[in-house]
Amino acid sequence: MTISPEVLQEAPPSPMDRLREELADARADVARGRPQAVQRQHSLGKRTARERLDLLLDEGSFLEIEMFRRHRAQGLGMEAQRPHTDGVVAGSGTIDGRRVFVYAQDFTVFGGSLGEAHAQKIHKVMDLALSSGSPFIGLNDSGGARIQEGVLSLNGYGGIFQRNVQASGVIPQIAVVLGPCAGGAAYSTALADFTFMVRDTAQLYLTGPDVVEAVTGERITHAELGGAQVHATRSGLATFVHDDEESCLAAVRDLVSMLPGNNLSRPPALPARGAAGDARPRLAEIVPVEPNKPYDMRLVVAEVVDDGDYLELHQSWAPNVICALARIDGQVVGVVGNQPTVLAGVLDVSAAEKAARFVRFCDAFSIPLVTLVDVPGFLPGKEQEHAGVIRHGAKLLYAYCEATVPRVQVILRKAYGGAYIVMDSRSIGTDLSLAWPTNEIAVMGAEGAVNIIHRKELAAAADPAARRAELLEQYTRELVHPAYTAERGLVDAVIDPVETRSAVARGLAMLRDKRKHVAPRKHGNLPL
Repeated sequence: MTISPEVLQEAPPSPMDRLREELADARADVARGRPQAVQRQHSLGKRTARERLDLLLDEGSFLEIEMFRRHRAQGLGMEAQRPHTDGVVAGSGTIDGRRVFVYAQDFTVFGGSLGEAHAQKIHKVMDLALSSGSPFIGLNDSGGARIQEGVLSLNGYGGIFQRNVQASGVIPQIAVVLGPCAGGAAYSTALADFTFMVRDTAQLYLTGPDVVEAVTGERITHAELGGAQVHATRSGLATFVHDDEESCLAAVRDLVSMLPGNNLSRPPALPARGAAGDARPRLAEIVPVEPNKPYDMRLVVAEVVDDGDYLELHQSWAPNVICALARIDGQVVGVVGNQPTVLAGVLDVSAAEKAARFVRFCDAFSIPLVTLVDVPGFLPGKEQEHAGVIRHGAKLLYAYCEATVPRVQVILRKAYGGAYIVMDSRSIGTDLSLAWPTNEIAVMGAEGAVNIIHRKELAAAADPAARRAELLEQYTRELVHPAYTAERGLVDAVIDPVETRSAVARGLAMLRDKRKHVAPRKHGNLPL
């Protein structure tokens, strides 16, 4: 028997068809959100949670979990307001085909505030990221704890922080602040490995301007208290700052492309670039022979890494030291370098802390370290001593001593005193130490040393200036000449500056399969 097309068209939908249609409508309704709330979000210059996920993840890759989750709070009128998602969109997708787990807070629902159900969704996606060994990304846009749910909100934050710590050093964690991130939520950004902020819209603080004014009497704006610029230049909390959400989320994608999925895998590599035979004549021009003349260490970094391309962290905080992720011969490396254009490249409290955390991140995720040294010492003065420069300097010392990844040191010019030691010297375990012919490795600069050693002789000399010049020449000839440390085995080779890229590439290739036994212990006691 043949059924005519007309009969088929008139046949009522089956129960399954109706259920499928209802499900599709429900999904679409949740995804659309409330038009007025979405419009307001756009009027604030912000995208919705789902629009942000579309920018961050590969097209069509997002798999959402608990889309229909709703809170179960009672009282204060909460029974009448039970929107789906509970103010956070959570799940997994891919970035350039690599798996990541992510949540995006939805400011159009309860102002993105965190309640019990909201927190449990984040807990679940964090657990999945950790169990699958995939990077975790949080897109923050929230007014903080949901007051109507009381202590359950605080309990939810505690669960997030515990998972941040459990995941630390196991999977990369990235926090992105795209709006307010107030109260307890701020701690999660501090526990992440990298924090992105969008200029003008991101706000990050524990207590807002109203509370500050009530307690201290000080009037301050959101931007002055916890804007992106503040955290990029003063607190050091913002690793990267971008002008808009599009460039910010594109930069997150770029960062993920340089990171391993977890601590048991290696960073993604690109094809080799022939770096082992790549001479760079410009290096001999960038760095002046005179030890006191400044130059931009970024120009050196650009000559050493592939295509001159690197991702600098904390560019505006503690700029006297450079920390960057890059590739050399296709392999991801972490670069630490003194910056002679800022405070002559000295180390201080902030620079030591910045470099220490970067070294520890690289070591946790099997990223080799290249350290470019041109350091006159630690910044002297009462302010630094009282701020704990010894303790903070010890953090950098500890980080390098603890690191088991391949480590290559290149001494360009000055390397004086304790700063020489903590910048990954041979004595604290660098695997390969290279030095330019301009290297000066000493307890201190020649002039300072002569003034101390020969103080009495200079005071009694008929011509102190002439005698000082003679003593300077003698001190330099005997103790600071380029071959001094090489002769004593404290550097492995004195290299032509133009060979730096090739020498570092060959050294890293030699060390690629490095394994180091670490004595069993629960953990060390980092000088926090």
